[in-house]
Amino acid sequence: MREAMYRAELGDDVYGEDPTVNRVEEMAAERLGKEAGLFVVSGTMGNLVALLTHCSRGDEVILGDHAHIFLYEAGGISALGGAMVHTVPNLPNGMLDPEQVEGAVRDPRNVHFPRSRVICLENTHNRCGGAALTPAQIGTIKTVADRHGLRMHLDGARIFNAAVALGVDASELAAPFDSVQFCFSKGLAAPVGSAIVGSKEFIDRARRNRKIVGGGMRQAGTIAAAAVVALEQMVDRLADDHANARRLAEGLAEIPGVAIDPATVETNIVIFGLSASNIAIADVVSGLAAEGIKMNAISPTQFRAVTHYGIERDDIDAALIAFGKVMTSLAGAAPGARRVTAP
Repeated sequence: MREAMYRAELGDDVYGEDPTVNRVEEMAAERLGKEAGLFVVSGTMGNLVALLTHCSRGDEVILGDHAHIFLYEAGGISALGGAMVHTVPNLPNGMLDPEQVEGAVRDPRNVHFPRSRVICLENTHNRCGGAALTPAQIGTIKTVADRHGLRMHLDGARIFNAAVALGVDASELAAPFDSVQFCFSKGLAAPVGSAIVGSKEFIDRARRNRKIVGGGMRQAGTIAAAAVVALEQMVDRLADDHANARRLAEGLAEIPGVAIDPATVETNIVIFGLSASNIAIADVVSGLAAEGIKMNAISPTQFRAVTHYGIERDDIDAALIAFGKVMTSLAGAAPGARRVTAP
């Protein structure tokens, strides 16, 4: 990727003259079966620009209460777009209950209500342990959207992880949606960048919104070149990340004091907790850091670990040894705790 960035052919992307950006936008659209694509700097910007393009001020977006757009994107669609957010509970598998989605749709004849405009799904689902939504699951929500004339947007930051895990083409997962955002900088391992894809008319309007939020770039081919490599070389190897995540989950399940069901791990995200109530998650995180292992606590009761390019099978084994060591140490230090043994 660094070699590609060094050798990238450049132009001014604001004027549509950067050939490398143009290439990655065409590649992104083709891979997801859409007419056109737009290169943006991040997934957050991609989701924001897409929803700004779909919505007018006062419109409402229906999405899950564990959606990345709702939890981790600084309320951008409300702050900058004046759009309302209507949350529906996410099921453990990342899905939304179609009946609850239907119940969230506003009556457009009632002047008291905001106008329902877009339904958002997330695939894979970050906070639901990297769960991959199938075409059949997506279809149940698409039926609701079509019945009410609503648009569909996919936060597909890890859509290629979902496609690999399900054994389907990414374009099949993208087909029901009017717009899709996906990241080059997560499983595909580029240093920066995401893409939005949709119809040509939609992307033409989205390009203006990208400019409004400060996303117009000049010689952006220097970063788009890495995204080209990501699409060409990094998709098929995602299965390795999934295998490593499953190995991590199975190893964690063998460590006393850890609460995890390895069967729930579908892709490259492992979310788990502790069954030992006398051990604090913050202490485990700091203990792991001292052992050279970075792992986030996403709540007072849950960890999140992600496997990706550069993490190999041996690294998983080293992480498990470190986790066992930390748990043994903390269990021994906790008042009244029995000692556990590292694997």
